[in-house]
Amino acid sequence: MTKKLKIKFYQDPGHGWVAVKRQLLKDLGIEDDISIFSYTKGATVYLEENSDAHKLSKALEKAGIEFELVTVFHRERSPIRSYPSYYSEGWNCFKWG
Repeated sequence: MTKKLKIKFYQDPGHGWVAVKRQLLKDLGIEDDISIFSYTKGATVYLEENSDAHKLSKALEKAGIEFELVTVFHRERSPIRSYPSYYSEGWNCFKWG
């Protein structure tokens, strides 16, 4: 039986983010494809729901990795919004989406 990767999907009333470890992005080869509209704290990257989370989904599918989202809802403004914007060491310049 294949074990599914459980990924937390954080939401507040205005937006959502998928939380994964930076190493997973490296392993999938998409670390440099993530935009500054995602956030980071420690080893965790919070991928914004409209573009970057889709990139993750496609990369997981291509790698044959099944996953399920576990939703965590914040009734107020999520603290994720105050985390530093994502940045990749591999960027030659800023990415805007």
